[in-house]
Amino acid sequence: MNITLKRLLGVTAAVATGAAALLGAGAGTAVAADTAHCDRAEQDMWSGDPSRNVTGYRCSIPTDRSRWYTVEIDTLVQTHYDGDTVEGGVDRTETLHNRTIRCLGYTSDDDTVNWFGCPAA
Repeated sequence: MNITLKRLLGVTAAVATGAAALLGAGAGTAVAADTAHCDRAEQDMWSGDPSRNVTGYRCSIPTDRSRWYTVEIDTLVQTHYDGDTVEGGVDRTETLHNRTIRCLGYTSDDDTVNWFGCPAA
């Protein structure tokens, strides 16, 4: 192999490695910017279909607008109802710790953040 070809391959490998490192660093930053944290959250669960909404308390709001948000929750309280209405009564309440959910968006009002579009895990 001649010297020019060796140098060209070396430069190509260096550029590819540098680009991969930059893309990797950028991807990690994008995920971190869309992550929120809530100390406590509540979710109503229906026997036919779980709620896709979560009410969070003492939450940090992500700084960037995105299509999906990752929400880390210290304590998630799920109220399971009999049937598909509140009138069916509560079947049980389940407390989960250190949960991560994905949601499409949120609205906030003082200390409360209403996360919506959160598919059941």
